[in-house]
Amino acid sequence: MIKINLLLAKKEKKKAGIRREIIVLIASVVFLLFVLGLLQWKMNGARDDLLLDISSKEKEIAKNKSLTAELNKAKESNKLLDEKLNVIKSLRKEKSSPARVLDELRIDKPEKIQFDSLKKEGSKLGIEGIALDDETVANFMENLRKSKLFKNVDLVVSEQVEQNKIKLKKFSITCEIA
Repeated sequence: MIKINLLLAKKEKKKAGIRREIIVLIASVVFLLFVLGLLQWKMNGARDDLLLDISSKEKEIAKNKSLTAELNKAKESNKLLDEKLNVIKSLRKEKSSPARVLDELRIDKPEKIQFDSLKKEGSKLGIEGIALDDETVANFMENLRKSKLFKNVDLVVSEQVEQNKIKLKKFSITCEIA
């Protein structure tokens, strides 16, 4: 009778199964560590990209804030200029505005005349000054008469005065502003 020891084969089969399970377990752990390392590497790269993006956005925000401040300053200065232009336009529209009267007097005034005072009462304007001679005063009065802004130009007083040993004509003119 032949005796076959079957227990040994079962033990060896059991050992081979355990070895396979250990190899599969080790391979699974190594694969899992590889996958986790790969995920960590990708997440670090994504984090670095996000940090770069955040820093560039912060720089852009700072740049935009400075541009916004400049824009606000420009808007303020533009607003002031608009207000000044509106004042100038309103002064140009008024025919008897002080600015228009002074501008017209500046245009009509000969070089040899110096104004001492201008007095405006209602539509009447009084002009006092000094001229080099009577002809200069006459030319000035003629220029005022030709102007569309002045009418009823009259010489009130013209007298000779002496300043620094030079004989000059002191005059007073009245007119109406049209």
